[in-house]
Amino acid sequence: MKNVAALAGVGIKTVSRVMNGEANVSAATTARVNEAAAQLNYELDVHAGNLKRLDRRSRTLGLLVGSVANPFSGAMHRAVEDAAIERGIAVFASSMDDNPERERLSVTAFLRRRVDGLILTTATSSQGYLLPEQSHGTPLVFVDRAPVGIDADAVVSDNAIGAATATRHLIEHGHRNIAYVGDSHALQTARERRRGFQEEIGRAGIPTGDIAQLEDLHSEEAAFEAVTRLVAGEHPPTAIFSSQNLVTVGAIRALRRLGLQHRIALVGFDDVELSDLLEPAITVVAQNPRRIGELAIERMFARLDGDHSAPSTIVVPTTLIVRGSGEIRPS
Repeated sequence: MKNVAALAGVGIKTVSRVMNGEANVSAATTARVNEAAAQLNYELDVHAGNLKRLDRRSRTLGLLVGSVANPFSGAMHRAVEDAAIERGIAVFASSMDDNPERERLSVTAFLRRRVDGLILTTATSSQGYLLPEQSHGTPLVFVDRAPVGIDADAVVSDNAIGAATATRHLIEHGHRNIAYVGDSHALQTARERRRGFQEEIGRAGIPTGDIAQLEDLHSEEAAFEAVTRLVAGEHPPTAIFSSQNLVTVGAIRALRRLGLQHRIALVGFDDVELSDLLEPAITVVAQNPRRIGELAIERMFARLDGDHSAPSTIVVPTTLIVRGSGEIRPS
């Protein structure tokens, strides 16, 4: 704070008032202080008065996930929290809803509370903005999506391989008119799953130009509407690969609403709650979010305990679960 005050040409109390959002500071002074803070990568330490331990640890972690409402994120969150609580560490969790701006705001909130480390699912095109924090010694572990613009530990699923497995399963059951229904193309996971799908289609000698590929479906409702239009078209697909669990739910609803659940095959990426109770039950390529969370917190503890080895990326395999919907043959 002293350095910020000196750079901005103001007193320490003025810096404190600006950083705490207090009134009675001019706009010009506020701008100077914020610019100085940005140049020095300064964040207000809301726990500074309470940090009495010699190691300066807050015994907290920041966990950023896509959405705590998504079962995938919930399972990963629980695995992290279960391990952390055994070491007396609290976990602050936040949803970023695949919104880059919300991601940055959540990360800033974590850092202002001086968390000891960050476990992050990200939506920004580059996470290079975390380089200053990494250089200051804050451990970073990325989950679900590998980092871009920064070298750090990551734990991810085999997205392209899993998507190729699902696509090959449909091809082996006689399908050539297979539609791809996917999440936002801006997301690394969605791009990888589409790549796996397209490569497997190509290996089978199916012209990709003949394949319907619907993307940027951000919700169950959007997927429902897109699949409804798709299967009601002039040349409906005989099979669908849906690349995300909420997209799969939308596809299930559309097929059942139109009475096509026994005529059009469906394989989803990521498991869907209660999907084994439907008729037909839903064939999926299942991720292992709990294992991803366990490995992520292991890497975090290793870094906090002094592991300075080179960053690594751990790939967690997916599993094809055959239940019925993916085994429907084209009529």
